[in-house]
Amino acid sequence: MTTAISTFPNIASGFVNGLLSIKPLANFAKRQARNMIIKRAEKIGVPWRQRVQELRTHDWDSELAEVQNPQLTYPEYYLCSFHAYEKGNLSWDAALEVEVASYAVHAQLCPEDGTKGDAKLRQSYHDIVKSQVQIQPQDILDLGCSVGLSTFALQNLYPSANVMGVDLSPYYIAVAGYNSRERNLNINWKHAAAESTGLPDTAFDLVSACLMFHELPQAASKQIFREARRLLRPGGYLTIMDMNPKSEIYANMQPYILTLLKSTEPYLDEYFTLDIEQELVKAGFHPPRITRNSPRHRTVVAQAK
Repeated sequence: MTTAISTFPNIASGFVNGLLSIKPLANFAKRQARNMIIKRAEKIGVPWRQRVQELRTHDWDSELAEVQNPQLTYPEYYLCSFHAYEKGNLSWDAALEVEVASYAVHAQLCPEDGTKGDAKLRQSYHDIVKSQVQIQPQDILDLGCSVGLSTFALQNLYPSANVMGVDLSPYYIAVAGYNSRERNLNINWKHAAAESTGLPDTAFDLVSACLMFHELPQAASKQIFREARRLLRPGGYLTIMDMNPKSEIYANMQPYILTLLKSTEPYLDEYFTLDIEQELVKAGFHPPRITRNSPRHRTVVAQAK
């Protein structure tokens, strides 16, 4: 039996949602999903547990104190479990494991290349950005920057640009700052919500969001589109790389795997039913170009009016 989540909501998806509403079953699914990812990582040569244990020896509390905005109020949607972490992105567990998790999850895109799948996925995104963005951006904002993997890739793509990363998790921002020092990169980091960054109007030529929107309810996504338009100079670009709701892989996903996936992604239904073209136009962008950049992912490029 297979099920098409590209037509959310449907009977199979509703059944999965019903199972996940039962807390013991939801917790079991989260543990299964997490264990599966860790096993995949170590099978392909990513030393998940060893790397995380090494990171835990660092004085992260002092890093957190330097970057955290104590005045920030977290939106309700952000205070739930993500990626099998009970505290979601507001935890050291999530922040210290996100890099190894990325290598493991994206390895399945290029099984023959092992850990290079993550880099290939990001490269496929940036190849499209480079070909479709018709300006040379000098000021770039990475929304939902996590621990900086997407930000570092943008800096490599446009080495002469000023690059900033914004994330709602101070734990991620703390690790991002540490990672940028380790790489000797001069990147600005800000603890803020993507839908309300507090940054000045028309401050950027390019706003990028990599693998962020599938973690958001539709209301937040729409706010972020408007915020990105506010931040962009006329003719600037918003570029997005994320899961592709029209991918046949999701359309033919086995219910068991779908259950594991949705147990770690609470807003997947909302993301898959978001009319991204229509909402971007409403937010002040020209109709976007949408390009498939992996069997599971798409790149969206929208120019500000």
